[in-house]
Amino acid sequence: MAPKTKYVDREIPKISLADFDNRIDTIVQELAEAAEKVGFFSLVDHGLPADQIDQMFANSEAFFSLPEEVKATVPWNPQNVGYEFKSQIRPSTGAADNKESYQLQFGENMEGLWMGDEHLPGFKSTSLEFMHEVQAVSEKLMLCLARGLGFDDDYFVKFHDASKPDCQSTMRLLHYFATPETNDGQVYHRAGAHADWGFLTLLFQRKGQSGLEICPGREVVTEFGCGDAWTKCNFEASTDIICNIGDLLMSWSDDRFKSTFHRVKAPSEPGDNYEERYSIAFFNQPRKDALIQGPKKKYPLVTGGEFTAKAMKMYFAALQSKLDAQTPAIQARSASVVAPGAAAVTASA
Repeated sequence: MAPKTKYVDREIPKISLADFDNRIDTIVQELAEAAEKVGFFSLVDHGLPADQIDQMFANSEAFFSLPEEVKATVPWNPQNVGYEFKSQIRPSTGAADNKESYQLQFGENMEGLWMGDEHLPGFKSTSLEFMHEVQAVSEKLMLCLARGLGFDDDYFVKFHDASKPDCQSTMRLLHYFATPETNDGQVYHRAGAHADWGFLTLLFQRKGQSGLEICPGREVVTEFGCGDAWTKCNFEASTDIICNIGDLLMSWSDDRFKSTFHRVKAPSEPGDNYEERYSIAFFNQPRKDALIQGPKKKYPLVTGGEFTAKAMKMYFAALQSKLDAQTPAIQARSASVVAPGAAAVTASA
């Protein structure tokens, strides 16, 4: 039986983007404070209408309802695009998440990996329209975060330009499978505890499909591990966007902004959500040639590509340590799915 979760109350700041141009100084201050103290915040008044968010969730559900042989025609590849099924393994669990996902990007990496109109009419066009809308919200946050660090307003935006064919920002459609409420002898994980290793994540969730939890505490980007006191991160409205800082921004800010551990809890206690869960995560990932160094130069200058490679090395060293601690039988079974999932996708809820 899974141990009972230790919960603590933490405030997750709510930040409004209303009247952005006139309130920008206030928003910069609120964002910087949230990034420093929690690493998570709820975004409201961002301009994305509920019906557009609902349409993207409908697109997602339609995709995941396709036959497996059809979804397999757009397989995941190392450019972080395409479809994966139960292949992402977290260092915190050493086991695959009980989910499937489909990663979408703006540019050249998606060649041949868009689900065609013969299966999902209009899927590509409506997905790209939504992605550009989320990108616009992200750019407002990037401007504010740049000001908060003393950079020029366009400092982060120029490294995340969605018009460039090599843009790496990714939207991930996620479908977590329902979990049996009675013990069937198996251990299920939805998204084990992790920190995102990118720049900034924007998450959409269906209201009532709970499970997202946070565990702040990391002080430097080079440490790996997390505590055991969790805070539930429930949405108040279907239009709320939950945002979290990633490892790359933590490094880019000289550890001023915190990349917070989070998870989608594996249901195990009364009140947990055992039903299927859909979410949509938008990962702002800078180009591989972006120059990553904070204003105080705490860490050596690296490119975006070099930072990601180093982050993957740290995470999968932690994963291997977890696997080494397991029984040989479990280790052998887990190792069989590490290759496609381990290097596969940037960790997120």
